[in-house]
Amino acid sequence: MPVKILAVVAALVAVGAATWYFWPREPPPPPPPAASSPPASTAAPSKAGPLHPIEAVPDQPLPTLKESDPAMLEAMARVLGSAAVQKFLNLESVVPNIVATVDNLPRDSYAQRLSPMKPIEGAFRVMGKEATLAMAPGNAARYTEFVKVVEGVDSAAAVAAYRRLYPLFQQAYVELGYPNGYFNDRLVEVIDHLLGTPDVDGVLPLATPHVLYEYANPELEERSAGQKAMLRVGRENTQRLKAKLRELRTQLVAAEPRR
Repeated sequence: MPVKILAVVAALVAVGAATWYFWPREPPPPPPPAASSPPASTAAPSKAGPLHPIEAVPDQPLPTLKESDPAMLEAMARVLGSAAVQKFLNLESVVPNIVATVDNLPRDSYAQRLSPMKPIEGAFRVMGKEATLAMAPGNAARYTEFVKVVEGVDSAAAVAAYRRLYPLFQQAYVELGYPNGYFNDRLVEVIDHLLGTPDVDGVLPLATPHVLYEYANPELEERSAGQKAMLRVGRENTQRLKAKLRELRTQLVAAEPRR
């Protein structure tokens, strides 16, 4: 099916940090089943609709969720470029993997097997040892190319495309275990969470209490998977990613229908 500019860069920017998380753990347990609604005769009337609704405005029929990969990849290639898609993206189950990873970024860990992004090339760089072990300043350079790709995205066009594809994302979110939830609410919530990543200047000390690297600062080590990932890319890259996230959030809110 021919698909015009159908990229969901708003979601991709939010999940891009997932591949930068360098403490692999077991996937988190699935979300608990949503509580069943009380009978209609006793249910209290809803006081408000979704916090951040998105109107479905497809100008032609969308593919089914199971058959959506070709359309998604074609659309992303139009916005990001074919080379960037091939280099940075996993090419299967794109929409469900975006939804699952976005949902998990504010948690302690995420399922790497569900990441829509390929690992960033190159080895994680450290310096020193034991008490002086720290993240090497040059480590941030590994992410520069991806950050430039993100900065070059037309946010308005990306959010317009996201709105068109929204039924697919909503279906994947429902199938993830949120029959009464709205993926757009979760997306905006996760963007806000990533924007809350602390601004840490200077060298980041590390520790290896077991085998894998951890942040030596307990307050940083207790942060979510998404915020740890934002810290890992280096202060300058974090600020550049935050600027794009703010831009995307503004476009998301501006795209909401008035009520």
